[in-house]
Amino acid sequence: MDKVERNRLAILEVLEKSTSPLSSPRIAQLLTHAGLTLSQRAVRLYLQQLEEEGLTKAFGKRGHMITDLGRSEIHASQIPLRMGYLSARIDQLTYAMTFDLATRTGQVVVNTSLVSPRILAEHLDKICTVFAKGYGMGNRVALLGPGEQIAGMVIPPDKVGFCTVCSITINGMLLKHGIPTISRFGGLLQLRNGRPWRFVEAIHYDGTTIDPLEVFIHSGMTNYMGAITDGNGLIGAGFREFPENARDKVLHLSQRFATVGLGGLWEVGLPNQPLLGFPVSPGRFGAVVIGGLNPIAILEELGYRVCSRAMSGLLDYCRLMVVDELHDAIKAFL
Repeated sequence: MDKVERNRLAILEVLEKSTSPLSSPRIAQLLTHAGLTLSQRAVRLYLQQLEEEGLTKAFGKRGHMITDLGRSEIHASQIPLRMGYLSARIDQLTYAMTFDLATRTGQVVVNTSLVSPRILAEHLDKICTVFAKGYGMGNRVALLGPGEQIAGMVIPPDKVGFCTVCSITINGMLLKHGIPTISRFGGLLQLRNGRPWRFVEAIHYDGTTIDPLEVFIHSGMTNYMGAITDGNGLIGAGFREFPENARDKVLHLSQRFATVGLGGLWEVGLPNQPLLGFPVSPGRFGAVVIGGLNPIAILEELGYRVCSRAMSGLLDYCRLMVVDELHDAIKAFL
């Protein structure tokens, strides 16, 4: 990466961490603290170029803020360093999750989507229907207001952060009970009459730098409208493997997870037997988990581009609300 590109990315990274517009002097100061010396004039020239490319937006004398396109630029620049990142991220969050099933306290893993509160309110019924049909992880969600952060992701002034439970939460809860999980792949699951029938696409977690469900959703390959209308559609799901001698305990815990609104295993196979056509490793059994991004992803089918980040970070369980409370909660942001 040449010097100019490094400087551009450094400015974008500074802006990404801010909840308000930053002026050229302030950006230069923050860059100096990070070990990069750029004059205020140089910062202004870079900002002018970044604004022309749509990576930043000017707010007069108040300064600049990063755009969604700018965030995408940061993400793309890190690809050579991120091979194998997703599998490592799964392991990190599985270990870091602190939720205690007995006390119903601690942090769970969530996905975060940035969406306009107006659009969210307008299509909330369809989103809630995805949950009601059982195509979302559990029945709990959270709303983050403008300026709030989750793992360095700042909610922009015109958006809310729509947080859903990530299926990695199941990995973490099982690990707390001594049961290891192997996350095989994320896939596009075809439904027939509301039940899982087969995976039509699959991306292994150790071979990608982006969550597979994000790929399928943004590529327009899903069919959530069909799923909630007549039970025939294409939704996101994951494939897990567990030790065969832990099957009874896994089933029991899965039921307990569902009672606290965090979802459970949707389909469970038999030891050493294929599940939905996919073979499992010797001494293990397979299971299907619902994709946590499914509810908000229906907006993509309705023509809205939504910036979603799977496994975005950890959030206290007490921040989650029951889906039925969303109608009243969203009014505070309109």
